[in-house]
Amino acid sequence: MFNSLMSRAISVALFSSSLSVAGVSQAAEVLRVAADAVPHAEILQYIQKNEPNLKLRIIEISSGVNSNELLAHGDVDANYFQHVPYLRAQEQALGREFAIAATVHIEPLGIYSSKYRQLSELPDKARVAVPNNVTNLSRALYLLQDQGLITLKKGFNDPARDQATPKDIADNPKSLEILEVESPLIPRALADVDLGVINGNYALEAGLVPAKDALALESEQNNPYANILVTTPELAEDPRIRKLADELQSPEVAAFIKEKYAGSVIPVRDGDTNS
Repeated sequence: MFNSLMSRAISVALFSSSLSVAGVSQAAEVLRVAADAVPHAEILQYIQKNEPNLKLRIIEISSGVNSNELLAHGDVDANYFQHVPYLRAQEQALGREFAIAATVHIEPLGIYSSKYRQLSELPDKARVAVPNNVTNLSRALYLLQDQGLITLKKGFNDPARDQATPKDIADNPKSLEILEVESPLIPRALADVDLGVINGNYALEAGLVPAKDALALESEQNNPYANILVTTPELAEDPRIRKLADELQSPEVAAFIKEKYAGSVIPVRDGDTNS
């Protein structure tokens, strides 16, 4: 009996010790995070500079690379580039469930033109480039509706839930031609169209200043498109993920976003109130 108890105690001690060592080892490992270059990688670089104990490997993702596939295959530990509606569509497409670790900022979708200075100048049959992926296409149509350029069919009331396509346009008074284009290419296509609806990160990468150059921007109020830090359910409680999530949602990072992007990127949590 005594030998049995001693054996069990030794086993428990060894198991606890191995967990402790594993935890230390895991915490010391570099956290691989896939991110778009602007503003996501820049925000991560700010954290890396100010929190040297949080070891990050920031992997800037080029156009055409699916960061969720990288995460699903274990090539990265987290990604930071997307909003919730896009993530949900990706979960369905990939047949995988992911975990949201932090909600960080909003990049307002904007309407841009190299030909017109205001939307009232837009002619009939104007060509409008919009993102060709499901969630951002819908988002663009809601923005066009908000600006009075089109009207969607009845029942399309919630941008986060009711995904719209050009088939769902009920009224198009200017007979706009809606052109579906890959999101990263729209800034370069501005010279060939009358309007382009551009994601905030691609606008910034193209040298546009959304808060100044956009003819119209999404409202930040009740905006369902906040950008998020995403990981796998298995890594959701990893101390490295939790540390990065805390940093991304900190007042210091909110203040950095406000100062650097001047309204073109909007922190979800105010740097002053941390709410």
